[in-house]
Amino acid sequence: MSKTVRVLPIALLALLLTACGGDQKSGEYMVYYLNAGTTRVVGEESGIEREQGGDIVEELLEALATQPKNSSLRQTIPSSVKVLGHTVTSYQITVDFSSEYYNMTPVEEVLTRAAVAKTLFQVDGCSYVLFTVESKPLVNSDGVTVGSMRSDSFVENPGQQINSSLRTTLKLYFADKDGSGLVEETRVVYHSSNISMEKLVMEQLIKGPNITGAQATIPAGTKLINVAVVDRICYISLDETFLNQNLEISEQAVLFSIVNSVTQLSNVEKVQISINGDTSGKCRYAYPLGTLYEADESVIVTEETQTEETERTNKAKKSK
Repeated sequence: MSKTVRVLPIALLALLLTACGGDQKSGEYMVYYLNAGTTRVVGEESGIEREQGGDIVEELLEALATQPKNSSLRQTIPSSVKVLGHTVTSYQITVDFSSEYYNMTPVEEVLTRAAVAKTLFQVDGCSYVLFTVESKPLVNSDGVTVGSMRSDSFVENPGQQINSSLRTTLKLYFADKDGSGLVEETRVVYHSSNISMEKLVMEQLIKGPNITGAQATIPAGTKLINVAVVDRICYISLDETFLNQNLEISEQAVLFSIVNSVTQLSNVEKVQISINGDTSGKCRYAYPLGTLYEADESVIVTEETQTEETERTNKAKKSK
């Protein structure tokens, strides 16, 4: 199980998605705007009733792109940025923006992302919000794919910073030296509080092992397209580079390095992997991508199993 401890405490730190704006009244959706100084997100009643029909997501996006009546606030989506479309699944809303989205400053972009997400999280059944730009996954100012956002994905510091730093201890699994089993690595990671734990685990797996005698199971250069947890199932989408696996590492080790690592999180019981969202193929030859996999501890090589294997090898040599 991962253990998270907040470090480098920042004064006036508040969760954007729980502390901004006011409570909903009269069954109306709230629309969240940026203040004139671009330092925080503020909620305003929209006049859009929860009970009314039509495309609620489209109406909320239009409101976000319109200047609010309150002159101390500014529209969330800049006029130069166009909403190219949106899709809704049973648990996620995806919004596609024009390329002008990347013209925003990093602070403005994070606050805009928080305001849009907070507004859309009010839609019934929406647990995640995903941004794309010209149909490609949104990347942050460091070039890292943002992925799906949850209601706890954003924090605000009205003073100087948007996020705080966390210290997390993870248990990760990589292939052993002969590629047939898995070895455990305990890794301490300092990271932004904006990142979800499931995304953090996947990013660390992609980086590869830090311990001797272990091998990376995910091919170098693999991109994490998206990761989301719904009803204790973690849905992981990787790009096609994932299929360029090291054939000296067993398919079982590749698959369960991911499954066993991600299911260490308290909110995950099963894992499904896809390639660019497609679950019709296989991890390599034997394991279908569309299957929901649970952790398999039998693949993990412990000191005890290594000793037993050494003894069996020595006995085999003596008998020859």
